[in-house]
Amino acid sequence: MAASYVLKKSVDGQFYFLLQATNGEVVLNSEMYVAKASAENGIASVQNNCTQDDRYSRNQASNGKFYFNLKAANHQVIGSSQMYTTTSARDAGIDAVKRNGPSTNIKDEA
Repeated sequence: MAASYVLKKSVDGQFYFLLQATNGEVVLNSEMYVAKASAENGIASVQNNCTQDDRYSRNQASNGKFYFNLKAANHQVIGSSQMYTTTSARDAGIDAVKRNGPSTNIKDEA
């Protein structure tokens, strides 16, 4: 299976996308967008920014778990990870986004 973006529409009519790694695991979730075109622009932003290490913020939640955000050049969050129990698992998630993010495979389920 190739890495892919899955473009979806939520029950309230907003749009979002997921980045799936080659093993089918979701490695990045987007924010919600009012317009489908905005979500598509978000995908393009991930594709353009995902290989640059300085675009990732490595964070710790109040519950002690770890996560990351991928940010655009303007410092806006493009996507967020799941919660991880260790920093090494979080860093492996970042590596997965770096590897899979350049994918041009988009599944439109919106």
